[in-house]
Amino acid sequence: MKSAKGFPRSHTIVALLQDHPGVLHRAVSLLRRRGYNIASLAVGRSEVEGVSRMTLVVEEEDVEQVVKQLNRLVEVLQVDDVTHDPTIEREVILVKVAAGGNMQSIVSVALGYGAAIADVGMGTMLLELSGSPAKVEGFLQRLSPFGILEATRTGRIAMVRGRATHSASELMSDLITSTPIPQSPEQWLSQADGINGTT
Repeated sequence: MKSAKGFPRSHTIVALLQDHPGVLHRAVSLLRRRGYNIASLAVGRSEVEGVSRMTLVVEEEDVEQVVKQLNRLVEVLQVDDVTHDPTIEREVILVKVAAGGNMQSIVSVALGYGAAIADVGMGTMLLELSGSPAKVEGFLQRLSPFGILEATRTGRIAMVRGRATHSASELMSDLITSTPIPQSPEQWLSQADGINGTT
């Protein structure tokens, strides 16, 4: 299904992962092998030691299979499609703009969006903004006429509003008491792909 503008609709997925070496590589490789398009990926430590929180943005047509495949990984504690939940979504962007004689105009745009001026160089300005994906896109569009020299974005992170939807510490505790951890690469692959490797 596509949006009103003709672009594929995106879904935001939040997953809790055990913070083991190589877990991100295994998760991404699992999705890459099946050809799913990842529009954005951000991962970092959660509020619980040993647990990371990953946020993925994927196309609507892939979301069901992406959730299914992630749940096959033994290191994944929980996966949620939060697209239709009340969430706060944020991105951070660093963007370098050709300042020239437009410094005051660029500062005005930055102030209007609540961006910080991270650096001023010889004919350049480096700006930093944290905001919703839509706000980041709007910020880039406003800066485009000045000449964007470089830009880098963190990717989307998301959290459901209100009370906690799950307890990472409880999920981790349940896993430790109920699931044996694979000890070899073959066991990891067996958990990830299933016995016959089919979807």
